[in-house]
Amino acid sequence: MLSFLLVRLHTDESVLKSVADYGDVSLIYSYFVLFNVILAYGMETAFFRFFHKDDDKSTVIGTSSISLIATSVLFFIFALVFQNQIASFIDIKVEYINLVIWILLLDALVIIPFAWLRANARPIKYAIIKILNVAINLGLNLFLLLWLKDLATESSLLNSIYKPDFEINYIFIANLVASAVTLLLMSPFYFKIKYIFNTQLWKQMMRYAFPVLIAGVAFSINETFDRILLDKLLPENIAKTEIGMYSACYKLGMFMTLFVTAFKLGVEPFFFSHANSENPKKNYAKILDYFVIFGCIILLGVVVFADVLKVILIGDEAYWQAMVIVPIILLANLCLGIYHNLSVWYKVTDRTKFGAYISVFGALLTLALNFWLIPIISYVGSAIATLSAYTCMMLVSYYYGKKYYPIPYNLKKISWYLILSVGLSAITFYGFRGNYLVGISALIVFLALVFQLEKNDLKKLLKRS
Repeated sequence: MLSFLLVRLHTDESVLKSVADYGDVSLIYSYFVLFNVILAYGMETAFFRFFHKDDDKSTVIGTSSISLIATSVLFFIFALVFQNQIASFIDIKVEYINLVIWILLLDALVIIPFAWLRANARPIKYAIIKILNVAINLGLNLFLLLWLKDLATESSLLNSIYKPDFEINYIFIANLVASAVTLLLMSPFYFKIKYIFNTQLWKQMMRYAFPVLIAGVAFSINETFDRILLDKLLPENIAKTEIGMYSACYKLGMFMTLFVTAFKLGVEPFFFSHANSENPKKNYAKILDYFVIFGCIILLGVVVFADVLKVILIGDEAYWQAMVIVPIILLANLCLGIYHNLSVWYKVTDRTKFGAYISVFGALLTLALNFWLIPIISYVGSAIATLSAYTCMMLVSYYYGKKYYPIPYNLKKISWYLILSVGLSAITFYGFRGNYLVGISALIVFLALVFQLEKNDLKKLLKRS
């Protein structure tokens, strides 16, 4: 959510001087996603597995902590030594790279402490520290980017701190301070654990963690690698500007992402808790029906009001050129949500390796389509690649699910809702964009049809409630 809250601030022309500057920030955060996965290398998931499996929990804690401390410090030293080469390779200023290296180190060192809180059922402390991290980051962004400049004219102390044209640095300084405070709050963990390293246990944990790492890297490629490829495949004079426009408009897809994430967090425990119930497959099928209905409503609703939302969330008209991608990204995230629902088959049958296979397949497709389409149609090609990858992952998961754990999904109803919402979205956005009479009418028609088709089930749900 943090990037969603900050998009209005970072795209304001009085904050970042150009779209290319926002492109720099977006590109760096794309690398963040990838390296956060690499530096964790699946050890968090392995920690959970062995913490609950092994009787000697102190050895599990010590082994995983020592492993992550050692690899994080090695990465930190290597990255500092070669920071100039890294900056040259990814075409980012060294001063930004230096800040990023510190942030990655600090974030890696809290992985096991946070996992320990979760494993020991300490949700209140976990949530407070996580929310404090966001609050500090958000507050410092506001202070450093909005208020410091004005306050510096009135205070000699603040005037010595303030630096003009330092906005991108301030964004990462805010992140760095938030990460440092988080590590400080979690540091008591490191003073009370036993530093026991069991080589045999570590090897077992690494074998368990490796597929998680592969799936994580594949997921990060699907989510953010398009910015990196835009930077490499577009002409240097326009690459950062194109990334900036694409990243800002991509954020409008966050409405669907938030829905998908919230639904996933709520439904995954249900999948497992009902796996051995009397008729779980019927419930799983009904869940997908409702997910698709709500997803289609969000898709059409955001598309109809996209030009209103862009004014609220994106501060500068210079970014609006990339609005063409919004329906594509919304639909891509809807397909990803359907894939998450379909993934119940390999989770409840302990065939999780298929999740890694499908993620890798999606990542390879994403890379191939980006390499093909970016030189032709720039960021529109990236959006199409994302949609294509998530659609194919959805279809592949359905195919294997039907083979290993057949669920009686109502394909006719699901297809009808998807085709209707996508069709109405395309007509209102690409044919009658800005005509709210047509757009709102389309939304009302869709809602009326949903109510007509689902009213009996809705009445049953209301009675149960």
